[in-house]
Amino acid sequence: MPTPPTHPFTFTRKQSASNKTPRQINRNLVFNLIRTRQPISRADLARISGLQRSTISLIVEDLIRERWVLEGSTGRLPRGRRPTFLELNHQRAVIALDIHPSQTTVAVTDLGGKIVAQNVVNLPGDPNKAIAPIVAAIRKLMTDHADKSFDGIGISLPGRADPKQKKPIFAPNVNWPMQSIQSKIHRATGLRVEMDNVANACALSEVWFGDSDGLNDLVVVNVSEGIGTGIFSNGRLLRGANGMAGEFGHVEMEHDGYVCGCGGRGCWETVASNRAGLRYYEELSGRTAPSNFSALVKMAQAGDTQAIRALEKMSSFLGRGLRMIASALAPSEIIIVGDITSAWHLLGPKIEAELKQNAFSTAPRLRPAFEGNTARLRSAVALVMNQGLN
Repeated sequence: MPTPPTHPFTFTRKQSASNKTPRQINRNLVFNLIRTRQPISRADLARISGLQRSTISLIVEDLIRERWVLEGSTGRLPRGRRPTFLELNHQRAVIALDIHPSQTTVAVTDLGGKIVAQNVVNLPGDPNKAIAPIVAAIRKLMTDHADKSFDGIGISLPGRADPKQKKPIFAPNVNWPMQSIQSKIHRATGLRVEMDNVANACALSEVWFGDSDGLNDLVVVNVSEGIGTGIFSNGRLLRGANGMAGEFGHVEMEHDGYVCGCGGRGCWETVASNRAGLRYYEELSGRTAPSNFSALVKMAQAGDTQAIRALEKMSSFLGRGLRMIASALAPSEIIIVGDITSAWHLLGPKIEAELKQNAFSTAPRLRPAFEGNTARLRSAVALVMNQGLN
């Protein structure tokens, strides 16, 4: 088994390297450069980071000793010593859980976010029996990949977790008891378990994987059975009291609208979530909606007129909610996560037009995370590793 890390990693790029920065910040910087530019030589690490070669050597030796980093192939130069390239230890892995009301995806990911294997667990009708099959799926993946060293388990929640109590406190779309999920999985596996709202996790993932530079404020909007938002500002997540910051999905958009899982009416997620898209299809077509939102998207991509109209209506409301976020927070960018991104060529222009309508100032950059559920799964790496950003 590898030696556990002596320090947590932090990856906000507000940190820079100089002779005056703490050793931990330099270590974080070097590790992140290896992660994003692998394979990379020690000489290139020194050139890019601005650190002395002696400092690079000490940090790299630490990372190799703790088995975060491995030496790989050697390069060729016209003269002089041939450089040895460094890369992440891909035998270290994370278990990722993407929880939905009726099913959960369990995956093995490496430290670079690559999904090694995944299984979809359909949850039983009895809500009190929901955790057992999830635990069984985790154990099976760990057995199937016994050659890997697991650094922890990251859980993306369709709700909010209290950062102090370390348990879910608000999940209106889930009807099974998640309050004990962290402790039960920890006892069953012996691994450290980190969990957070899926939008928060994806916000951390944007910084971890380099899709965002970590310098600018951003908001991640996860569009699924409900709508969740994660806010990354001034180099860290904005959590608010009891971890409840960012519940824009439960802001009223329609007076006397549909009843929401939170108990209110006409919340943003009742008009702009995947469930709303399926409902619009039934209302517009007079036919039963497909069994899941992905099927509706595929129908729209195949040219089904009513599916396109349903998704356009959903997109209109989604864009209006984004305008609310832009006006309230003025982020530099808004990132959309969810199955809707697979039809971005059809729906993105409408969403962006709604966002920019009557904008008070320059609208934030709007972009999709095209990976679908992969974005939610790889965010587990950020939950397990990005301790310093919480």
